[in-house]
Amino acid sequence: MLTVKDVMVPKVVTISPYSTLREAIAAMKDRQVKSLVVDGQHPHDAYGLLTYSELLHTVVAEEGDVDLLNVYDAATIPAITVGADLSLRQAAALMSRYHLNRLVVVEGNHLVGLLAMNDILARLMEDMV
Repeated sequence: MLTVKDVMVPKVVTISPYSTLREAIAAMKDRQVKSLVVDGQHPHDAYGLLTYSELLHTVVAEEGDVDLLNVYDAATIPAITVGADLSLRQAAALMSRYHLNRLVVVEGNHLVGLLAMNDILARLMEDMV
């Protein structure tokens, strides 16, 4: 049985909630990623998630200023988190039910990865060949 750990991306790009949206966009461009995990400021804070969709909504649709708005203003906080040992089937069902493209993967309260719908589908296609 495949688990989240088998498919997730372990190297996650994080950003402070106090970074500007310009800094977030630059980080996404430099690291060639479509999402950033928003760090908590305290050990028990929830993780957040900033994706292209949130940026599109905040910057383009609402005409937000990339230099005045912080990541916290646009990100989804708290993000939905799952454990690394959760079955991939259960994670996919959760993503489908709540129309999510990404899940933050944690062990305890420590960030260990990111699971994207694209990664699940890529693995499925890989297994079919």
